[in-house]
Amino acid sequence: MTVPIELDAVDLSDNDFWTKPLEYRHAVFNALRAQPGLPHFASPEFGSAPRGRGYYALTRMDDVLAVSRNPSVFISGKGNVAMEVPAEFLDQSLITMDNPRHARLRRIVSRGFSMKAVTALMDNASQMAKQIVDEVVERGECDAVVDISAKLPLGIICNMMGIPDSQQQFVFEQTNVMLGVQDPEYVGEQNDAMLAMSVASQELADLMHELATLRAKNPTDDLISKLLSAEVNGEALTPSELAHFFILLTGAGTETTRNAISWGIQLLTQSPEQREAWLSDIDGVTPTAVEEIVRWSSPVISQRRTVAEDAEPVKLAGQLLGPGDKVLMFYGAANRDPNYFVHPEGFDVRRSPNPHVGYGGPGPHFCLGAHLARLEISVMFRELLTRIPDIHATGEPARLKSPLINGIKRLPVAFTPGAR
Repeated sequence: MTVPIELDAVDLSDNDFWTKPLEYRHAVFNALRAQPGLPHFASPEFGSAPRGRGYYALTRMDDVLAVSRNPSVFISGKGNVAMEVPAEFLDQSLITMDNPRHARLRRIVSRGFSMKAVTALMDNASQMAKQIVDEVVERGECDAVVDISAKLPLGIICNMMGIPDSQQQFVFEQTNVMLGVQDPEYVGEQNDAMLAMSVASQELADLMHELATLRAKNPTDDLISKLLSAEVNGEALTPSELAHFFILLTGAGTETTRNAISWGIQLLTQSPEQREAWLSDIDGVTPTAVEEIVRWSSPVISQRRTVAEDAEPVKLAGQLLGPGDKVLMFYGAANRDPNYFVHPEGFDVRRSPNPHVGYGGPGPHFCLGAHLARLEISVMFRELLTRIPDIHATGEPARLKSPLINGIKRLPVAFTPGAR
């Protein structure tokens, strides 16, 4: 379907743009990609945060790759979103850090997310996926987001960190606020979004400080205890760094995978022939199907980079960029670049090659939890396709109102009931 686009009327900084049909969104990206140079947009309004200067939108894969591979010029330390971020939110999280601090922190925490460490979680993840299906299989219907997609990544992260079951709902609610601050369902129309995000972040930080204090006195085998004692070249995490890593982990480590699984169920509903292809060879197709779900859904919509103050002017797509200029990398747009993907608008569970940037572009900020995300999506769909293979959406997804996360809040589904 061809969607007519008037680019003069398009504003990627208008929050309402992100509630329009996905077909319209990608038609806009296609039109922007076809234009020479880089389109420029004013920064969006966001609570009490200053708007600051505008940004250039990157919708071509070549531009996203060029920026991702040049972190000394295109830095992260000025913020990861379009608007200006208060100083207290900067240089606290891995995604808003530059080297050398970013490299130091990543070296310390990366051991818990290596391929070896993630492989060790396979049995636990598989058992958790089985329990999730057990809880719904006899009902024949449920909300795929609340009852299926959200439970696995949240449960795995909380188990890794040693967070008690009684606190998991609290973590779920605070994460929803942090990543859904522009959705009235999570933050009321009259509330200050920046304040709401700050409060939710502090709530999670307080929880981590409390647990870290307990683990310092009585270490266990969880990730908190391991990170408290982990050292690289004699350096360990500070309590503040541990708290902010936890905030990143509960957000990026649960919300994105939750949405990939939810979109996967929706995609299989829309493409029954792809469901049949996957069912015909679950073991063989799962690896490529997982990558295609991530490409197609692109759970993280965008990330910002800023030209460093000490950098020489640099050209990107013919546009001369100087110190302080901002660029937003739109991953979902790059993941449909026809120069990189055959029939990019299609959903193909056997797509190969699939050089998507659904986990971020190459370079130091490539997703630390990519191995874990692949594991979670794989084990969840193996369980679903094995036990309730006809699971399908019975209504339209309730989409998150966000320029940052391509999220689904609710998705009603039905299936032939089975046995626990």
